[in-house]
Amino acid sequence: MSAAEQALASGDAVPLSLRGPAPTRVVAGYGFWLFLLSDIVIFAALFAAYAVLSGESAGGPTAADLFDKRHVLIETACLLASSVTCGFGSLAVQSGDRNSTYFWMAITFILGVTFLSLEVSEFSHMLSIGAGPSRSAFLSAFFTLVGTHGLHVTIGLCWLIVMLLQVATLGFQPMVSRRFFCFGLFWHALDIVWIGVFTIVYLGAHL
Repeated sequence: MSAAEQALASGDAVPLSLRGPAPTRVVAGYGFWLFLLSDIVIFAALFAAYAVLSGESAGGPTAADLFDKRHVLIETACLLASSVTCGFGSLAVQSGDRNSTYFWMAITFILGVTFLSLEVSEFSHMLSIGAGPSRSAFLSAFFTLVGTHGLHVTIGLCWLIVMLLQVATLGFQPMVSRRFFCFGLFWHALDIVWIGVFTIVYLGAHL
């Protein structure tokens, strides 16, 4: 008889170290948190590089010359609002409400696309006036940091489309619910990173 079986036979609580495997949802969530932490490390390195190089404009335009606060505020509002709608969508998934899931996640998608469109328009304007990543170390660091975040948002939007297709074809199976849970973590993490970008990159340029 194993130690766990002996504990059960004697009526004692089974020690945590002797219990069986954790539920799949817990294992998936833990693994995804590890992935997010590794992603945060990447962004931390990019923030550090930007902090060091932000003043190296090589005689070209500086952050204060290039950044439009009103434009960035609209971007930020769209992404933060998408985090709220994503939260409502996650609640709809937990309750098994398909129509509410489609509604809230569709709004999340639209807000995400709007955010990306504004970011692309900002990049296009900067490139049109010769302020590309090759112009200075500051711009190289800026495009790398903000562009990496934009790439993550793009991946998240593609992931959301796949998830909605899975709801349409598979319903709210445990596998689908777990994936929506991981998507929610990913999307909220992008909002947290963007708050850092907004504060350090854009607000910092006008301080």
